[in-house]
Amino acid sequence: MCGIVGYVGKSQAAPILLDGLSKLEYRGYDSAGMAVYDGTKIEYEKAKGRLRLLSEKTHDGETMQGTIGIGHTRWATHGEPSEANAHPHLNEEETIAVVHNGIIENYAKLKEKLIKRGYNFKSETDTEVVAHLLDYYYKQGNDPLTCVTKVMHRVEGAYALGIIFADYPDQIYSVRKDSPLIVGLGKDGNLIASDVPAVLKYTRNVYFIENEEIARLTEDTIEFFDVDGQPIEKEAKTIDWDVDAAEKGGYDHFMIKEIHEEPKTVRDTLNPRIKNDTVDIEELGMSDDEIKSISRIRIVACGSAYHTGVTAKYVFEEMARIPVEVDIASEFRYRNPILQENELVIAISQSGETADTKEAVRMARAMGNMTLAIVNVVGSSIAREAEKVMYTWAGPEISVATTKAYSAQLVALYLLAMKFADVRGLLSADEMKSLITDLKKLPEQIEMLLGNKERIQKFANRFVAAKDVFFIGRGIDYAIAMEGSLKLKEISYIHSEAYAAGELKHGTISLIEEGTLVGAVATQENVYAKTVSNIVECKTRGAFILAVTTVGHEDIEEVADYVMYVPQTNRYFTNSLAIIPLQLFGYYVSVGKGFDVDHPRNLAKSVTVE
Repeated sequence: MCGIVGYVGKSQAAPILLDGLSKLEYRGYDSAGMAVYDGTKIEYEKAKGRLRLLSEKTHDGETMQGTIGIGHTRWATHGEPSEANAHPHLNEEETIAVVHNGIIENYAKLKEKLIKRGYNFKSETDTEVVAHLLDYYYKQGNDPLTCVTKVMHRVEGAYALGIIFADYPDQIYSVRKDSPLIVGLGKDGNLIASDVPAVLKYTRNVYFIENEEIARLTEDTIEFFDVDGQPIEKEAKTIDWDVDAAEKGGYDHFMIKEIHEEPKTVRDTLNPRIKNDTVDIEELGMSDDEIKSISRIRIVACGSAYHTGVTAKYVFEEMARIPVEVDIASEFRYRNPILQENELVIAISQSGETADTKEAVRMARAMGNMTLAIVNVVGSSIAREAEKVMYTWAGPEISVATTKAYSAQLVALYLLAMKFADVRGLLSADEMKSLITDLKKLPEQIEMLLGNKERIQKFANRFVAAKDVFFIGRGIDYAIAMEGSLKLKEISYIHSEAYAAGELKHGTISLIEEGTLVGAVATQENVYAKTVSNIVECKTRGAFILAVTTVGHEDIEEVADYVMYVPQTNRYFTNSLAIIPLQLFGYYVSVGKGFDVDHPRNLAKSVTVE
């Protein structure tokens, strides 16, 4: 969740640190800080709240002189948001500075031992333990690399670390265990960061640090070591994103920019996998025999990715006739699941670093099951942990509330279901061609929906004061309702819940009263009449009905107060269209309430800790 940036080179470090941290604000944070070696000592500054406060305190970094430094945006875990708990943390002599993403699980025991050895603590954080532990080993006469390896052998949990030593003013040390960290190879210096957007301005050549690896950076060298301090070789990767992809590009928020990028995202995910009127997923690396042998699919994911999994369950089961179970990753990993032989476990994650999903993959592999990752970030942890990987190629998604990555995941899952159905002999050539034709229409249809955003904005303005909102649907429409509800609640802070429409009379309808907004999704022809009946049940109890349906169902206007129409498409693919007006609705409600759309309170983009 936290953001880490480090720089060593020819330029002043602090402005570069601030710039890099600004590209990581999407990760979620409540305080920020920097440490820079100024030629004689480590100087540091911290601020509670938004990054601009740190920038103001340091006059955009100009008051902190020095060409080596580390910066951090903190999302509170141990200790409240405060300057004392903000990173960096230092030893008592202030000769070692540390920034940290993750959780040190055994920090309490380590802290107790360090206190007995005379160490004093100024914060409530687990990170300060690392600073004092480094100090303890350094005072025993160890060099910095040895100190780092000894700390790695002592601490338990997930962590990414950036470290500077005043006695070694030309070196940054970075360490990774189950928390993302990259190294950027620049022209005028080298960098470390939690994610690629932080370094794109300075380089496109990056190293992805693997688990339990150490990097030592100077102005013109980068060395890598294993947990025992032995040198290792690594190969740099070239990032092909356009730098503008990590900027707003004239839009008010990243979220609305990324909504407008959904047509391109769908094309980029779809087009390379359509060849000669069939689905060809080269990178999948699964033989036809392996696909035919799959007895069951288990999808594990969190948040919006979980909702794409719910859609996939309906598509896979009907199209490919493979039974599918969908699990919230945090539930899957802490129960004792029964996985069948030949059961494929599909893990879905935008960042590829989602802690619970990553552990679910490890658990499935340990049980002997084949794993397939559907992720956006090339070289991410989940992509490396899973046996098979399918990338969504959505480009960087900055807003915490996912939109284009969600759409890319849907398309990837459609293609996978079509591939499996085809291999298993369940799709004729004509059926495959028809499905592909509808898939190829999706980008243009999404663009058409975006052309109606002003109409949705006007409607959204009527409900900025709403207290409770309910979304209902059946089948795939229920999965759409779940995501529409999440989009609204996470950025507007309005209480919103999604229910299977058939469950209304089993308790939920008691909450419907005069003026309650009910969003009803009704795109599935086989359950359309049933959903309309549920709409009537809500309407007669005073609800205001927002309906999302396909063109041709104008009769719904007889029972709904406001209707959002989406173009007709194959029933499997309606989520890709119906979610667009719901994303826009959530966005405009949040804008109308004056909230920070891209950085909703208490949330982070990459949930890298439990």
